[in-house]
Amino acid sequence: ASAFGSRVFHVPLPDGPGVRGPSRPPVSAGRCAEAATQLIDRATSSQDEADAKGDATCLEESWKELSLLKATPCLQCRPPPAALSQSVPLRAPSPSAPEVPADADPQKAPQLSSPAPSLCLTFQEKLLAFERDYVTVPVAHVTLAKQLAGDIALELQAYLRNKFPELPFGALVPGGPLYDGLQAGATDPVRLLVPLALEPGLWSLVPGVDTVAQDPRCWAVRRTQLEFRPRGSSPWDRFLVGGYLSSRVLLELLRKALTASVNWPAIGSLLGCLIRPRVASEELLLEVQHERLELTVAVLLAVAGAPAGERLLLAWPLEGLAGNLWLQDLYSAEAARLRALDEGDAGTRRRLLLLLCGVCHRHPVLGRLGRSHLTQVVLRLGEEAADWAEEALGERFLQALESLIGSLERASLPCHFNHRVDLLGGLRDEDIDDLGCALFRGLQAPEQLLPPVLGEPLSLA
Repeated sequence: ASAFGSRVFHVPLPDGPGVRGPSRPPVSAGRCAEAATQLIDRATSSQDEADAKGDATCLEESWKELSLLKATPCLQCRPPPAALSQSVPLRAPSPSAPEVPADADPQKAPQLSSPAPSLCLTFQEKLLAFERDYVTVPVAHVTLAKQLAGDIALELQAYLRNKFPELPFGALVPGGPLYDGLQAGATDPVRLLVPLALEPGLWSLVPGVDTVAQDPRCWAVRRTQLEFRPRGSSPWDRFLVGGYLSSRVLLELLRKALTASVNWPAIGSLLGCLIRPRVASEELLLEVQHERLELTVAVLLAVAGAPAGERLLLAWPLEGLAGNLWLQDLYSAEAARLRALDEGDAGTRRRLLLLLCGVCHRHPVLGRLGRSHLTQVVLRLGEEAADWAEEALGERFLQALESLIGSLERASLPCHFNHRVDLLGGLRDEDIDDLGCALFRGLQAPEQLLPPVLGEPLSLA
């Protein structure tokens, strides 16, 4: 306060002009007085003059900063290294970015990963991918499934011999598509045949067309030699209905045993899996759940005798007058014929059958077509078409769809080994119409019948 006396000055605030003092102090000589005078003049100057000077200074500094920003080139972000295995989009070259000289070190230049492969696959490629991802069963799972089926067969055989010691059952034999290389994913069950050991000379086979049912699919097992071996001399006579061995009565006997008498929890614990009979099904089915896979076992009562040669008859849940007859099984003959045709020209008929089974099994409408329907189509094409190389597999697939559409239009699909049997006879008109529409749409856009391509093979689970 000694330099300025006892005067008080009001410094101007940002809101408005300040209040000046009454008078300026006397200026003394020296540098201190000159500095004090400049400070007083700056403090007591008007707001407009100070703001104008400040705005000019700020505007000048802003233009300088803007010019510096314009003069500074934009840095280009370097792409990630190619070791990340990801595609990097190429940037458009900037006019201000420096070009890399031709003699520059290639290791220092930014490396761009190769673009992603094209996803536009042909139908042939999609079909082969579907075969790999959804149809082919790993060898380890096939081996495990065979082992489980064999163990279940041994346990069930021991149970039948203890439960029905008076009934001569033969050795239980597992088989089916899994054992013939025709297993399409989880579409088909393992067939467990329970053969009946009938006495030679006491039984004869009668074609179904010669019975009251007039069904060419079936056969009747008639009891003979009643005058020499009266009724009751055979343990199977208790299952006779009208002089014929009834498949329906035997099915009910075995169904009650499988659902009520067999201790499946104990057997499953012994084999390391969970076994449960499917009660709601008309067929005798066992559901097997293992930690690595799931499979279905179909228990089939079978009759095979000398009068029929190699003919195999199954106890099947038939309706109407054919309820007591035995259904002729043609699976073995069909599988042997396909194998012989493929071995003759190294063809792909069996692979085509697997593809058709896999596609139809996953489709909500085409699932009404069974393996027997598709096998007849492949057998017919297998003896007509000439080229069965892998490169023609897609063409053969479309040709099979056309053949199925033609059969549905005629409402007739004769059996390859018995032309009197129409495999479409059991379908309703509504089912035939739905199947025809679904196949026609599939023929127009066959890719829609296939699911997305995956990377892992499918197991039986």
